[in-house]
Amino acid sequence: MFLTITTTGTPERPATDLGFLLHKHPDKAQAFSTSYGTAHVLYPEADDQRCTAALLLEVDAVALVRRGKGKGRGGAPDAALAQYVNDRPYAASSLLAVALSGVFSSAMKGMCRARPELPGQARPLRIEVPAVPARGGPGLVRRLFEPLGWTVTVEAVALDTEFPEWGDSRYVRLLLESETLTLAEALRHLYVLLPVLDDAKHYWVSPDEVDKLLRAGEGWLPGHPEQKLITSRYLSRRWSLTREAMERLELVRLAEADDSEVEDIDNAVEDETEAEEKPTPLAVQRRDAIVEALGAAGAARVLDLGCGQGQLVQALLKDARFTEIVGVDVSMRALTIASRRLKLDRMGERQAARVTFFQGSLAYTDKRLKGYDAAVLSEVIEHLDLPRLPALEYAVFGAARPRTVLVTTPNVEYNVRWDSLPAGHVRHGDHRFEWTREEFRAWAHTVAERHGYGVEFVPVGPDDPEVGPPTQMAVFRTLTTHEKEAKAA
Repeated sequence: MFLTITTTGTPERPATDLGFLLHKHPDKAQAFSTSYGTAHVLYPEADDQRCTAALLLEVDAVALVRRGKGKGRGGAPDAALAQYVNDRPYAASSLLAVALSGVFSSAMKGMCRARPELPGQARPLRIEVPAVPARGGPGLVRRLFEPLGWTVTVEAVALDTEFPEWGDSRYVRLLLESETLTLAEALRHLYVLLPVLDDAKHYWVSPDEVDKLLRAGEGWLPGHPEQKLITSRYLSRRWSLTREAMERLELVRLAEADDSEVEDIDNAVEDETEAEEKPTPLAVQRRDAIVEALGAAGAARVLDLGCGQGQLVQALLKDARFTEIVGVDVSMRALTIASRRLKLDRMGERQAARVTFFQGSLAYTDKRLKGYDAAVLSEVIEHLDLPRLPALEYAVFGAARPRTVLVTTPNVEYNVRWDSLPAGHVRHGDHRFEWTREEFRAWAHTVAERHGYGVEFVPVGPDDPEVGPPTQMAVFRTLTTHEKEAKAA
């Protein structure tokens, strides 16, 4: 990625003042290491009349993939290849915006200890970016930059100059010119609007991105005619963060109109003195939903297939309705931990008689699994490679055939709501896949049809109107002879 900042000057106000503003000496070429590559700052020209600072960002595509541990597992081969072969090393994006804020952080804040009078001075600025992804075309580029005082020259880049009939690509060449802006204002515009034009970020958008947006947008974003679009795209269309940002921007606008401070307006509600109630963890909500579904099915003898460290077994033991609970896992270490968790060696004889652990693989039929009222596969199927899923399906639904089977798995559509989950990552490094609601339902209906079960779907956790619940649960129930005949008819 490449970007140049050019200014002109006079003997009284030399153009080389740009070096003071950027805190980078014009006679030196400097390199800065980042987690995704190397940023170089150099000056192709520097004299009193004209000075140009260039930022060259060399992106290491392999480093980007390695930083996204677990990303793309179980995906299509072309998706895996796209992690290495893409436009990130060449087209200005959030990577370049982050480099700007890191390499020119003092300049962006308007700080210059050596010449404190310089940051507040407007100066002739010419900014060139040879390749910018613009989802919205040249028209959107103008709508974003022109209201900020820029003269915009934008040229669409053809897909192939040898074949003009193919039309334009989504990239543009961008030239911004202004006589009225400070360098700090210009850098803040680029920091916000480059990712907005790309309409994608290379990192997960967390709540602190709202504060970053408001800091960089101070003085210009509250009154921008495309404020809503900028806010939504910058925050990767996360509606909760976008709503928060819009509300805070409106407070800023009202404060400016009333010539007062934001704190003086946003004082209708007193600070809460009582501690807010902590939300129930999703794992607890999932176990509660499973216990409720098992109770509704009238199950007494229950299999926990892939029981792990025994959290569900422990929850089932607390309910007297479940008279026999069997935990099965391929890992002996997990079974040992589960036994310690339940303190089986110190448990009363009657209680201990309700619990059994044994090692087993769900990829093979096992006669020990037959004859139970219900089986639970809680967050298990996504740990299997997709080609091995039919073996599990037959072992559970075809051979063991409990009356009720509960299957829970992550809903990948909800991942955008996790503040701590980087974009494009799966929830656990061992997940081979994560399904959408449609994919999960298609699989469940196929299994039910093949093995004579009916299936219903239950949301687990908050059911978001846009992306659904964080966990999806399928409740399989064997069909009676009458139900089978009715279905066949």
